[in-house]
Amino acid sequence: MREGDRPRDLLELIGDTPLVGLRVLAAGLPNPVLVKCEHLNPGGSVKDRIAKAILEDAEARGLLRPGATVVEATAGNTGIGLALVCARRGYRLCCVMPAKMSEDKRAALRALGAELVIAPNEPPSHPDNFQNVARRMAEEHGWFLTDQFANQANVAVHEATTGPEILAQCGGRVGAFVAGAGTGGTISGVGRFLKRRLPGVQIVLADPEGSGLAHWVRTGEVGPGASYLVEGIGSSAVPSNLHREVIDAVEVVSDDDSYATARRLIAEEGLLVGGSAGTNVAAALRVAARDDVDGPVVTIGCDSWDRYLSQEWLRGASACR
Repeated sequence: MREGDRPRDLLELIGDTPLVGLRVLAAGLPNPVLVKCEHLNPGGSVKDRIAKAILEDAEARGLLRPGATVVEATAGNTGIGLALVCARRGYRLCCVMPAKMSEDKRAALRALGAELVIAPNEPPSHPDNFQNVARRMAEEHGWFLTDQFANQANVAVHEATTGPEILAQCGGRVGAFVAGAGTGGTISGVGRFLKRRLPGVQIVLADPEGSGLAHWVRTGEVGPGASYLVEGIGSSAVPSNLHREVIDAVEVVSDDDSYATARRLIAEEGLLVGGSAGTNVAAALRVAARDDVDGPVVTIGCDSWDRYLSQEWLRGASACR
C-alpha cells in the first residue's frame, strides 16, 4: 500500500463514474455521444446513488434505528443498492418487484439477503401494483418505506453529484442530456443542475414505446399506456420525482430499437449494459444528429448486463454465421 492510501468503505465507491465516448455507434454524427457509466457503481446501477442518499437522509432525520426493516417497491436495481447499504448499516430489507422483472434480478436480491415479494403486473391504480403493495406492507408492519418515486433525496443526490460530475467531465460544455425516467430522479436532478449552469442545454426524456410519459411531457396529460418489455423506465402514471418543467423534448424508443442498441453497445463498444441503456443511447443518437444541438450529448448507462443474462433479448444476441 502506498503512503497516504487507505482502505475504503464500499459505500465510498458510489459515484464518480467514468464518462465514455461512443466511437462506433456515434461515428459521423455532428455531436459526440457520451455515456455516464453508472453500471460501474458497486451495486451495478445508477440506483446505488439514491439508495445511499435516501437511507442517510432517513438516519439524519431519526427515522431509522439499527435493526429496522426497510421496504421498497423496485424494478430490482434500487433493491440491490439498498441491500448493499442495509448490509453495511444493519437493517433488514424487503423488496416488492413487478412480475415482469428478470429472474437474474430476483436471484441477485435473494443472494444479497433481501426478502422478496413478487407483485402482479398491474397499473398504478390497482391495489396489487407493486408500489401499493410496498406501501401497504410498510403501514401494516411499521417498516420504513424508502419511497424512491417520491422521496426528495432521490432528486437531490443527482443534483448534487451526478450533474456536477457530468459538467466537470465535459469541461463545462454539454449540448444535451438524455435519460429515461423510472422514478424521475436522474433526469430531474441532473436537468435542474445543468439548466442552472448552462441555460442552452437541452434535457430530453427517452421513453419506451408504450409508456404514457412522453404524451404527458408534450401535453400535460398522461397518454394511454400499452405493454412493453424494457425494464425500469417508463410508466402509466407520473412519479412525483419527475419534474416536467425541466424537460425540453421527448424521444420515444421501441423495445426492438432499445434491445438492438443495447446489443451493439455490448458487442461494438464494450459497454456491458442493460436494455434501458439501449433506450437512452438510441434516443441520444437521434438528438446528437440534430443541428440545433451544440456540444456533447450525455446519457446514462443505467445498469449492468449481469441482471439480464437469462433474458431472450440478450441470450439470443450472438449467433454464428
